[in-house]
Amino acid sequence: MNDFTIRTIQLADNFKVAHMIRTVFHDYAARQDGTVYSDPTTDELFQLFQTPNSVFFLIEREGEILGSCGVFPTQGLPDGYAELVKFYVSSAIRGQGYGRQLFQQCEAWAKMQGYSHLYLESMNDFISAVKLYEKIGFNWLDAPLGNTGHFGCLIWMEKKI
Repeated sequence: MNDFTIRTIQLADNFKVAHMIRTVFHDYAARQDGTVYSDPTTDELFQLFQTPNSVFFLIEREGEILGSCGVFPTQGLPDGYAELVKFYVSSAIRGQGYGRQLFQQCEAWAKMQGYSHLYLESMNDFISAVKLYEKIGFNWLDAPLGNTGHFGCLIWMEKKI
């Protein structure tokens, strides 16, 4: 990763991050309604991640945002849980281990904050990502947790950290 940087989001990143996330949806011809794609907060991620006990990491190379992943204290989650959110990797670097590095950064940060579990939601359109989640220790759930508002996500997983 010598020419890549993992860093936290800045205000000037909002447009680039939202564009990268929506491009991933287009790459997979993924459902847009009821997902991050249509969520208005996707256009204001810097502001969203000013929420206490949250963080949002980016992978950047030469000013281009190539990946994102965050930890967020979603309302309604059980005590000790945070949601792993907005975990997307551009096709330019997908499958090269960068997503795993983003996740490890988020997991380490969540542990330092005292979280005991990470929860995530996904969908069948992103089955390759779901396979990564399984490899890094996430287990399937039968029903959603918390109040994410993403009714288009029908895969729910958790990991004890």
